[in-house]
Amino acid sequence: MVWLYEGRIKKLSLEARRAIERAEILLVSPMLELELHYLVERGRVTSADILKDLNGRIGLRICDLPFAAVTNEALGIGWTHDVFDRMIVAQAMVRNSKLVSSDELVLENYAQAVW
Repeated sequence: MVWLYEGRIKKLSLEARRAIERAEILLVSPMLELELHYLVERGRVTSADILKDLNGRIGLRICDLPFAAVTNEALGIGWTHDVFDRMIVAQAMVRNSKLVSSDELVLENYAQAVW
């Protein structure tokens, strides 16, 4: 998402770019918004307005699935202890949707993850 925001689309794999281009709707987990703020606080990302900008440019929206449904799904994820990854993957699992990620652990454990 940061690469999309920064206009570095070529850093994404061809499969990831195609998944984004072919998607009827582009959604992110609300957990990603929290993770972005965390990264800004740690100095790893420079802007907290990434979601707002991408909403205006490509229609990216925050998914509004019920929190309880996502956390219930996340309880069954045991292959990571990273709460951000658990919630982001759980969100995709509940929606039964693709998830664009470069994270090797996510790619190994979520069949619909693409990179």
